[in-house]
Amino acid sequence: MTILGLNAYHGDSAACLIVDGKLVAAAEEERFRRIKHWAGLPTNAIDYCLREGGLSLGEIEHIAINRKPGVNNWRRLAFVLTHRPDPRLMLQKLRNIRSASSANEALEKAYGVSLKAEVHHVEHHLAHLASAFLVSDFQEAACLSVDGFGDFASTAIGFGHGNEVKIDNRVYFPHSLGIFYSAMTQFIGFPHFGDEYKVMGLAPYGQPKYLEAMREIVRVQTDGTFKLNLKYFRHHTDNVSYSWNNCAPEVGTLYTDKLIDLLGPARDAHDPLEQWHKDIACSVQAMYEEAFFALLNALHAGHPCPNLALSGGCAMNSVANGKVYLCTPFRKMYLPAAAGDAGGAIGGATYVQSQLTSDHYPKTPDLRSRFVLDHAYSGPEFSNSEIRKLIESRKEEISRQGCQMSEVTDQEELCRRTAAMIADGKVVGWFQGRMEWGPRALGNRSILADPRRSDIKEMLNAKIKRRESFRPFAPSILRESVAEWFEQDDDVPFMMEVFQIRSEKRALIPAVAHVDGSGRLQTVHRETNPLFHALISAFCALTSVPLVLNTSFNENEPVVCRPEEALDCFLRTKMDVLVLGNFYIARES
Repeated sequence: MTILGLNAYHGDSAACLIVDGKLVAAAEEERFRRIKHWAGLPTNAIDYCLREGGLSLGEIEHIAINRKPGVNNWRRLAFVLTHRPDPRLMLQKLRNIRSASSANEALEKAYGVSLKAEVHHVEHHLAHLASAFLVSDFQEAACLSVDGFGDFASTAIGFGHGNEVKIDNRVYFPHSLGIFYSAMTQFIGFPHFGDEYKVMGLAPYGQPKYLEAMREIVRVQTDGTFKLNLKYFRHHTDNVSYSWNNCAPEVGTLYTDKLIDLLGPARDAHDPLEQWHKDIACSVQAMYEEAFFALLNALHAGHPCPNLALSGGCAMNSVANGKVYLCTPFRKMYLPAAAGDAGGAIGGATYVQSQLTSDHYPKTPDLRSRFVLDHAYSGPEFSNSEIRKLIESRKEEISRQGCQMSEVTDQEELCRRTAAMIADGKVVGWFQGRMEWGPRALGNRSILADPRRSDIKEMLNAKIKRRESFRPFAPSILRESVAEWFEQDDDVPFMMEVFQIRSEKRALIPAVAHVDGSGRLQTVHRETNPLFHALISAFCALTSVPLVLNTSFNENEPVVCRPEEALDCFLRTKMDVLVLGNFYIARES
């Protein structure tokens, strides 16, 4: 059985392929088009998945799309009758719904084939819940999806059991924690789609001085849900522009002048960041956490299970995620590598798989029609012969930059040599194996550096990453060393949680310790990435520090996918070393 899963005509368009109950491939379209968060029909990602599976589109039996046009229509009608939104807003939403509903026609046109596949439209939040629960190793779990909007809802509360996941309750349009966070992100002067993580990174530099104002904007209800004070928002009545097709997504201004009356003037993207902006960021994060933990505690009261499957775009809030065990009764959590809309491709596909196999298996809490995603390495990979051919074709260009090239076929020696360079203060581009699924670089498309160096953050930001100086860098740590270095001990394979670094360890690793003493860690497991584990182990043997600084291999662009992009990024920046598969390229000192 073959299932092609798609997130189409929305930000972070993506595709995945499941064959006979196993994930064969998954990738986001942005990695191929080199445009961040690209929205539209993900034809390049589809092409990759089909190549990996040795299939043509005409051979696919089932296509899953993480949108279900027509769902929640009574809610839509009631909203139109009570709020009377700008007709242009409704026309815009209808066009987006039509795009999702006619994706099969768009595929036939793009590929020039008649599809034999049965097309399944899976409700947006059901796909989110499936993207967490149905690929976890839980036999049962409380499930929560929180994001901006999808299929006229922003939040879904449910439960997963065996091979099934169901929604019990929803928070409907126009109320949304994702819209709240996005509107405040715009207000603080970060205008681009996906900039919310900048607010999260800025928050520790402030104090929650505006929390009471935030409680005026978001009102937590007695049942654990929330409502927005809609006078501060435009998304439900005005013609807020959205661009979702064949482009980087763009979203118009989400807040009204009432927010300016409440908080003061909005910051322009080019204005300096002042302390009150940092205090607003801190207050936004505090308000989000207040509402988020109210949802989780209400969810646990309704489903008193120790396990949590968490998904949706807001589940990218790693700071809040890192406090789940501290602020709720949950004791085990699964967060998918792509918690946002890209993950809906896998979610839709796994939900369809669960439905198609339910007739063949008894409905008991087993995992027989499920696979467990304990790693994110599902993207393209390149052989050493392909890399050798690239290096040969660009040998003169590499030499002109004063670089020495060698091939190291012994992986233990490759790790020792690379670890020595990191320990010597060098910045290393590390390109290995299959590209990661989701937004994080997890040791296959990474830039690595020494976490002990206090000056490395400024150097990386200024000379390579070219990003805001307040944004932190992440530690990738050997799984067996987490308890010794962090105040909490958990599996965090996808870098989706922030924990406090133990106070006695912070001074040893200043490059990955944020201003509040925290770190957004990735736990590196020998079983799922033996080469990266061996590299960190080699670094630990030299320094007694079982972690490295890990940031994504890019420069204000999507994470590199192909070796050509890695080489280009290395040559135009100030990286010291590039390790492409077995090939070692080092700038002369």
